[in-house]
Amino acid sequence: MTFKKTRRAVLATAALVGALSAMMPLQAFAAWPEKPVTMVVPYPPGGATDVIGRILAQRLSTALGQQVVVENRGGAGGNIGAAAVAKAKPDGYTILMGAITSHSTMATLEKGRLQYDLLKDLTPVMIVGHVPLVFVVHPSVPATNLKELIAYGRANPDKLTYASSGPGAPQRMAAELFKRQAGIEMIHVPYKGSGPAMVDLIGGTVLMMTETAPASLQFVKSGKLRALAVTTAQRIGMLPDVPTAMEAGLKDFDVSSTFGVLVPTGTPAPVIDRLNVELAKIMKDPVAQQQMLGQGVYALPATTPAKAAERLNQEVNRWAKVITDSNIKSDQ
Repeated sequence: MTFKKTRRAVLATAALVGALSAMMPLQAFAAWPEKPVTMVVPYPPGGATDVIGRILAQRLSTALGQQVVVENRGGAGGNIGAAAVAKAKPDGYTILMGAITSHSTMATLEKGRLQYDLLKDLTPVMIVGHVPLVFVVHPSVPATNLKELIAYGRANPDKLTYASSGPGAPQRMAAELFKRQAGIEMIHVPYKGSGPAMVDLIGGTVLMMTETAPASLQFVKSGKLRALAVTTAQRIGMLPDVPTAMEAGLKDFDVSSTFGVLVPTGTPAPVIDRLNVELAKIMKDPVAQQQMLGQGVYALPATTPAKAAERLNQEVNRWAKVITDSNIKSDQ
C-alpha cells in the first residue's frame, strides 16, 4: 500500500471514529431517563412555582417511567435554585421549574452579582403557564376603574402609594410599566413578600397594588379591595367582569407572572425533545389544566424549545428597559 493510500485510510478511519464518538452520547440518551430526575423549584413550598412544579412532576413521573422529585431550593429571589441548575451536569437529571418573569428581571437587577447567566447557562424547554395580575386599590381611593385612577393620579401627583412584594417581582414591574404608560407619579412602598403588602393595603396604609389575581380574589369578593383592571390581554375567568388595562387605553399592556421548564445548557437534544413532547401532552390535558387553574395558574399552549427561548429573550429585554428607564435598584 502506498503512503498516500495509507494516509487516506487512516484519515477515513479517524473520521469514522469521530463521527461514531459524536453519535454515541446522543444514542446513550435515547433511553433517558434511567434513574429519577430532580426538578428544582427555586422558591419555598406553597407558592405558584411550587404548585405548578408538583403538578408537572407528578405527571412527568408517569410519562417518563421514572420519578421526578421536586426539590425546593429557595433564597435570593429564586437565584440560588436557578444557579444550582445552571451549574448542574447537563445530563437531563436536573431540571428547573422556573419563574420566567422573575428570573428575567433579576438578570438585569442583579447583573454582575448572579452566579449564572440566564440566557447562556439555561435552556428553555417550554413556557407552561402564567398567573394574571390585577390592579387593586383600597376602597378609599376615589376610582372605580383604571381610567379614573389615571385621572386621579395625574391630578394628585405622588398622592398614590403602591405596594410591591419585592424589587424584581412581576407585581413591581407591572406597576412601574403602568406608571410610565399612564404618565403618573406614585410612591413605591416595598415589602418583603405579598402577604405583608396585602395586609397594609387592606388596612389602608398603602393605596394600590398590582397583585396576582388568585391572591387578590377573596379580598375583592369581600369588598375589602376594589379591582380596577387585569393586566392580561384578555379578561380572565376568575374575574370576568373586570376589564383589561388595554380596554382602559393602555396600549399593548400585557403582563403576567410566567413560568417554564428549563435545563442546563448543553443538555442533549434528545432529552430536551422528549421533555418538550411530554410537557406538550400535559399542557393539552384538560384535567391538568383544571388542576393548574384551581391554583390560579392558566396553562399556556404547547410551544417548541425555540419558541420558549424566544419568549425568554423577550422577557429579559422588556424588563431590562423598564428597569433601566425607571432606574430601579435591587435594594429599592
